[in-house]
Amino acid sequence: MGLVYADITLANPRQPALRPLPTRALVDSGAVMLCIPEHVATQLDLETSGTRDVSTADGRSHKVPYVGPLEIHFEDRSCFVGALVFGDEVLLGAVPMEDMDLLLHPLSRTLTVNPESPNFPHHKIK
Repeated sequence: MGLVYADITLANPRQPALRPLPTRALVDSGAVMLCIPEHVATQLDLETSGTRDVSTADGRSHKVPYVGPLEIHFEDRSCFVGALVFGDEVLLGAVPMEDMDLLLHPLSRTLTVNPESPNFPHHKIK
């Protein structure tokens, strides 16, 4: 399939005086969370609310900071999430993509708003 990247904006809703941070994120539907590098957490002055145990693809375990809240914007959609501080680039996982009702198109390698709900996110709940 290849790698998919999307332009998103990250903001700290607790610090409205700080400018939002436009960034290019690796989109990975196989990842669950939002991951951000340490320099992004620092630039947005995000609060650490503990650590999380994570496993990487090579089988190693790590304790990483969990920060937030963050506001994510993609096109006309937004959501609030926490983030794991890990890696050297922003990684957009399934939780924020589901929250904003976004779809990953493998053939065109793009992230788009769900065409079945073009005006606002739609969620099926029971």
